[in-house]
Amino acid sequence: MAAYVVGHKNPDTDSVASAIAVADLMSKRGIEAVAAAQGKTNPETDFVLSKFGVKAPEIVTDGAGKQIILVDHSDLAQSLENLAKGEILGVVDHHKLGDVTTPNPLEMWVWPVGCTCTVIASMYDFYGIEIPKAMAGIMLCAILSDTVMYKSPTCTPADKAACEKLAKIAGVSDMMALGMEMFKVKSAVDGTPIRELVFRDYKDFNMSGTAVGIGQLEVVDLSILDKYKADLQADIAKVKSEKGLHSVFLLLTDIMKEGSEMLIVTDDAAVVEKAFGVKPAGASVWLPGVMSRKKDVVPKFEKVFAG
Repeated sequence: MAAYVVGHKNPDTDSVASAIAVADLMSKRGIEAVAAAQGKTNPETDFVLSKFGVKAPEIVTDGAGKQIILVDHSDLAQSLENLAKGEILGVVDHHKLGDVTTPNPLEMWVWPVGCTCTVIASMYDFYGIEIPKAMAGIMLCAILSDTVMYKSPTCTPADKAACEKLAKIAGVSDMMALGMEMFKVKSAVDGTPIRELVFRDYKDFNMSGTAVGIGQLEVVDLSILDKYKADLQADIAKVKSEKGLHSVFLLLTDIMKEGSEMLIVTDDAAVVEKAFGVKPAGASVWLPGVMSRKKDVVPKFEKVFAG
């Protein structure tokens, strides 16, 4: 039986590239593995896969009866349906350890770095397996994306070292030019359905028993989103209602100004001020220096909801 390597819901470039690379690595270790994703790829990921000639993973949403390797997450809220009815063989991630549990020992690589692909680059080294050029290319792009071209506070020296190595293998001479190409694709939102924008990089969290959704849109200039803000605000209110959530927050991140405007729909607006020390102006707040949902936002809200 082949193991399915799968990232989180609403897959981003790291989630997809990690699934593809881990499936490649496992297969070369003699463990049959197939890359999967829990939904269609976004425009940035499509650009990356096309640039390096890599096929998109198959879509899998149910874990029942399957062997599974989780990448880029270990939270049940972000994982496959019926995950408990499958068998988890491993976890490769760069987030906090989530609430996934297993009855058996498993292979686990969870590192405090900016991107799962940074971990995977070291896994290739650990097992003495050469990184193929195409794998190096998509992994490089994933790290540049997740670290916002090194601007994110999640970026570590290990991420930068991995990029240098992967760029050489992939034949990329100007990493930052490649990164800007990716972010221009990510910033092209015209004609995209509003719900697709909200869910482009969206995750659900269980914060001490409180259900919270947090999405993020990263653009090279926040003014690109000006004409969409009212519709985005209205749609996150719908998401909150549909999912029965306490709060939904949508980060609109300006990668050049290095900050985020957060759109807010919540049962208790005080949680935002408690988390960030700034009182929202209506249904939004500007948060200077906030670039990372993982490091700048989730821990602050988790602390507030924990009481």
